[in-house]
Amino acid sequence: MRRNPGLFLTIIILLSVLAGVFIYPKWLGTKWQPWRLGLDLVGGSHLVYQIDLAQVAEGDRDSVVNGLRDVIEKRVNLFGVSEPQVYTATNGDKAELIVELAGVKNISDAIKQIGETPLLDFREVEQNGSSTSFIPTNLTGRYVTGAQLTFDNTTHAPQVSISFNSEGAQIFSEATGRNIGKPLAIFLDNNLIEAPTVQQQITGGQAVITGHFTISEAQQLVERFNAGALPAPVTLVNQQTISPNLGADSLRKIIIAGIIGTALVMLFMILYYGLLGVFAALALIIYILLTLGVFKIIPITMSLAGLAGFILTIGMAVDANILIFERVKEELKKGLSKASALEEGFKHAWPSIRDSNSSTIITAIILYYFTSSFVKGFALTLFLGVLISLFSAITTTRLFLRVFMKDKKSAAKPAAINK
Repeated sequence: MRRNPGLFLTIIILLSVLAGVFIYPKWLGTKWQPWRLGLDLVGGSHLVYQIDLAQVAEGDRDSVVNGLRDVIEKRVNLFGVSEPQVYTATNGDKAELIVELAGVKNISDAIKQIGETPLLDFREVEQNGSSTSFIPTNLTGRYVTGAQLTFDNTTHAPQVSISFNSEGAQIFSEATGRNIGKPLAIFLDNNLIEAPTVQQQITGGQAVITGHFTISEAQQLVERFNAGALPAPVTLVNQQTISPNLGADSLRKIIIAGIIGTALVMLFMILYYGLLGVFAALALIIYILLTLGVFKIIPITMSLAGLAGFILTIGMAVDANILIFERVKEELKKGLSKASALEEGFKHAWPSIRDSNSSTIITAIILYYFTSSFVKGFALTLFLGVLISLFSAITTTRLFLRVFMKDKKSAAKPAAINK
């Protein structure tokens, strides 16, 4: 990089141009990967569920809450929501589950998908004269490990094939063994679906529910089984809907604010540092393009908090340039040549840049792992932005100045020789 700074600078500029095209492909009339926008920018619904932990032992509550979050995430993903946010908040005996569904239009279906659990159980049939009673076998949906949509070989009617875990397979084997030649009733949500006659003991841990399903009903049942049963009951206690128009207005305002703020910073750098400020402004543009490109490649769900973190890193990137330029000015006052002052300035500015950015990175990591989902968006963009700003300050700005210093040095060298 020191031997051919112009080549490396050209590569970085080309990468930033490619990042700019990737960020906003409408320049070329194409539609590539769209930005992932959070609930507060694209609109959607914010749901709060209260978790009933009354029947859960105190030592098991953390695992139950985490398991509940995992199940809800599966259900939301089955609904087709892009980048759902599911997190929990616990305060003593009270626990809440928060679900953020960005861009959801039919919220009632989403609520149904989240809160409902198919209550499956098998019951033995006991005939007492003209009356029929059903005796629970303790084989319920909690033992189901998977389900799939199949079709009857004869009638081609849709049916649901389910698999049990080892404990469920044992209970099913015992139940079918006790009822050979007798019906075994299958209930779904306390409704009798069918009561087929057991021909032989079934030991494979597999069962088929035929019923009278349409393909859509059978597929929905399969999805609900595969999503898993809720480890604890939940109750919807709060629902808020954010208008897409409100989110679009917020996005427009924060983009305008970011552009104005960046332009003012660049203007200050140019007015105060002259040509050095021009290089800093160019490096800042490259930083913005590369950072947004990384955000989109990962991809990161952009929220208001995430955008705030990104805008904050723009100021931090400028801070690094100011430290470098001030150090360079100090070295020039000592009588060093421009090239030497540049190298010494970077050398002396690096410890301050390293320490300040390291503390910010540590703070971002702590925020990401120990706060809510809303703050995590801020922490993630802050973390990535700081890393890229280090590259921008130490590499991009340095390359600009090395190319500039090299040109000046080569122009002044013949005069010194002739003298």
